[in-house]
Amino acid sequence: MSAPARTERGLDRLVNFSDATVAIAITLLILPLVDLAGEIDGGTGAGELLREHWGSIVEFVVTFWVISRFWRLHHQVFEHVQSYTPLVLRLNFVWLISIVFLPFAANLLDAGDTDRVAYAVYLGTMLVTSLSLTAIEFALRRSPELLSTPLATRDKGFIAAGLLAAALVLAVLFPDVGLFWVLLLLLQGPIGGLLHRRSS
Repeated sequence: MSAPARTERGLDRLVNFSDATVAIAITLLILPLVDLAGEIDGGTGAGELLREHWGSIVEFVVTFWVISRFWRLHHQVFEHVQSYTPLVLRLNFVWLISIVFLPFAANLLDAGDTDRVAYAVYLGTMLVTSLSLTAIEFALRRSPELLSTPLATRDKGFIAAGLLAAALVLAVLFPDVGLFWVLLLLLQGPIGGLLHRRSS
């Protein structure tokens, strides 16, 4: 069993660095829309620009929601953490690189109307984010001395990863639905509640 390897100050730096990285990723999401706004001139009004690029706006909103959701889950996990190991640190960097990559993956969606590869990259990145956070939870559960309080039920991470894997497959098979397959994540709560009722 790995012993706690870092100080409380080190944990604070890890969490603060993670929060700052998420904030930067969310900020990067808006930059393509800022560039679009710069295209408004005497011949192109705001209404026409919004009609032509409504897909980019939807991509921004959906990706913002997903990143904020991932941050909230990350925050919920680290609220229980009092120390960490090199393994947790490495897994956290996998989580962070997937978060930082998401704005690029979202921009790939503008390259084609129904580009299966773009949707695979987009949803695959989210799947990596979900799996890495699930792996962090697993590592923490295996070393309970790293926790100040017990973690909540472990089903959430597996359910989210399963839904994202399903969304990835469906987006490749049926690209016309596009990024809206990510809304399968809304089923996480109902599925978790159903599993909880069946196990109790």
